[in-house]
Amino acid sequence: MTAIAPNAKILVINVARIGDTLLTTPVLRAIRAVCPAGWLECLAHPKRVSVLEGVPWVDRLGVVTPKRARWRGWFSPRTWDYAIVYGRDAPLIRYAARIAHKVIAFEQGDSALDRLLWRAVPLPGQREQMHVVHEHQLLPAALGIETDDYRLAYFCSDVELEEARVWLARQAPGAARLVGFQVASFPTKSYRDWPLENFAALGRRILDRYPESRLIVLGGGESVERAGRLRQQLGERVAIAAGQMNLRQSAALIRHLDLYVGVDTGPTHLAGALGVPMVALYHCFHRAHRLAPLGHGLLRAIDHPRPDIDCNRGVPMSEIGVDTVWEAATELLRARRNDAMAYFS
Repeated sequence: MTAIAPNAKILVINVARIGDTLLTTPVLRAIRAVCPAGWLECLAHPKRVSVLEGVPWVDRLGVVTPKRARWRGWFSPRTWDYAIVYGRDAPLIRYAARIAHKVIAFEQGDSALDRLLWRAVPLPGQREQMHVVHEHQLLPAALGIETDDYRLAYFCSDVELEEARVWLARQAPGAARLVGFQVASFPTKSYRDWPLENFAALGRRILDRYPESRLIVLGGGESVERAGRLRQQLGERVAIAAGQMNLRQSAALIRHLDLYVGVDTGPTHLAGALGVPMVALYHCFHRAHRLAPLGHGLLRAIDHPRPDIDCNRGVPMSEIGVDTVWEAATELLRARRNDAMAYFS
């Protein structure tokens, strides 16, 4: 086992979507714990680097893409002791090898690339089905860095939280309960979407049972049309945030929710990192045991009922019934919100 110096300089490169960016935050926490006097820098995708803003364990953030990496580091000294690279992008591996003395990554399936690695870590097979956080932890483990704290992390600024509070005061005045709906995943994985009529039925039950509540429809541009249809069905107690906010503004809004209900996509990972009470719906092709937030005090993860042997991308999410989600939602609405929030503070 490698003994890493407490003042080691470590670069983490993770060019990924929102969820996979958040899923490496336990790794960053673990690195800082082992290297309290070191320097930790992260390079992320330009559109996702904001996910890591305010993370206290990171000394500096930067951006990179595989295309940009081709032209970087050719005339720079190797200033990093270690570079940890996620994914299988040859330009990122080669860039890391130019600027770091030792590079750790998963096996690349290319012998020339693997020879550039100080540690080429075998990627777990399909049968192992370990949680993605544990999978990500395999790379720092090659440096002897271990952890038992697998909670995701995201940090809102005070300014962001106040701006979200003002928006909610305008759009959902007098609401005693705020329930957020994430009604769509990104278009290339729309098979993970729960039918809008199911969200409408769930929303109607929530508004009938808790008339002082308000529904907030979250999401990006992909959710705008569905958000409008939901409001047409449920009326003015539905406020639409979809398509109106950037990632960090949306996260601050989620932080104020009493309950989040969403399909498996980026904002659902954000809700998990923020510790809000949440119901998360998972397609059988992407099970909760791989993706659901770990260590979350008030999470109800609902898996598609279809067994894996009968699963494919064409299996409809409508097979998750409204009654199942309603039962989980009401259980969380009865629970004390502060129990989870204190755990994540």
